[in-house]
Amino acid sequence: MGSGPAAGTVRARYLVYFQYLGTDFNGVAAVRGAQRAVGVQNYLEEAAEKLKSVVPVKFVISSRTDAGVHALSNAAHLDVQRRSGQPPFSPEVLTQALNTHLKHPAIRVLQAFRVHSDFHARYAATSRTYLYRLATGCPRHDQLSVFERNRCWALRADYLDVAAMQEAAQHLLGTHDFSAFQSAGSPSASSVRTLRRASVSPDPASPFVLPQESRLRFWTLEFESQSFLYRQVRRMTAILVAVGLGTLTPTEVKVILESRDPLGRHQTRVAPAHGLFLKSVLYGGLRDLGKRRWPGEVPVYTPLIGPLPSLGPCWRSSWQCCHSPHVVLTAGNPSCAQQESQGPEGREAPGQPEDHRRETNDPKAGGLE
Repeated sequence: MGSGPAAGTVRARYLVYFQYLGTDFNGVAAVRGAQRAVGVQNYLEEAAEKLKSVVPVKFVISSRTDAGVHALSNAAHLDVQRRSGQPPFSPEVLTQALNTHLKHPAIRVLQAFRVHSDFHARYAATSRTYLYRLATGCPRHDQLSVFERNRCWALRADYLDVAAMQEAAQHLLGTHDFSAFQSAGSPSASSVRTLRRASVSPDPASPFVLPQESRLRFWTLEFESQSFLYRQVRRMTAILVAVGLGTLTPTEVKVILESRDPLGRHQTRVAPAHGLFLKSVLYGGLRDLGKRRWPGEVPVYTPLIGPLPSLGPCWRSSWQCCHSPHVVLTAGNPSCAQQESQGPEGREAPGQPEDHRRETNDPKAGGLE
């Protein structure tokens, strides 16, 4: 039996951008079965049931993040197959419908685009950017604002040698074998990656910090590549923090990289998950995708079927999470964009100040970026 649309039905593929706070989830990937843990994908697909697609809607996630990791902008593609005589939903209607039926307040759909049927959200991505937030001057975890907990890694130290961290980051730029920064159990066939950007910079003062807490300072690390290895970003972060604290020198970072040894003394440390954010997933290709109209598409503001109420004006924002989400309308090459896959176990407990995690050889010991 063929896998194409049933006779008379219309199947449309969409690229959807969405964001979430990862604290309450077992990661972005769906958790199947009777387990109590739940992923962001579970909620997205539950909301998509209200679209009444002929075939159940499945989200194919671009970048799979681990328990506790957040996303300012992740992406996925999905197919919606409507019954005979019903035109495809417009991207605006799809966005509103999903947000209307999402049952978790920590998830939001940002925007949707129609794409060709062979588009793949994971393999077609040309760039992924992660950012990691640090806080210094926090001797005890309970001294961190409740609004910042689970959104940064709190360090006891008052000072980071940012110049040394920036020097060390330069050794990571370019195309290298990043085996030394790869966790056990990686599904990737090759550990060679090209790191396009690695930066360390001060963050503006947090609006959630009181005047009497002025000793607290915030910092951001950013990394950009087409794809990353299993836990690569969190391990690179832990190494750069060690440089900032004076535990390692920038030259030692180069030695660690060239060792290709993931089980060395220093590179087995992993930054806590809750400080990590997926900032953007970008696609190359057509620049006018958001303006394109497809034959038979449901116009904007058209109410959906069933109990869904009439939808108002579509969501608009100048969202900065993912600039120019251009899309390649042909499937990419899976071999050139292998991405982390979700570990089978649950989340990591929130870390205490300076809580570098030591890894084990068991891939079940943790998850992904």
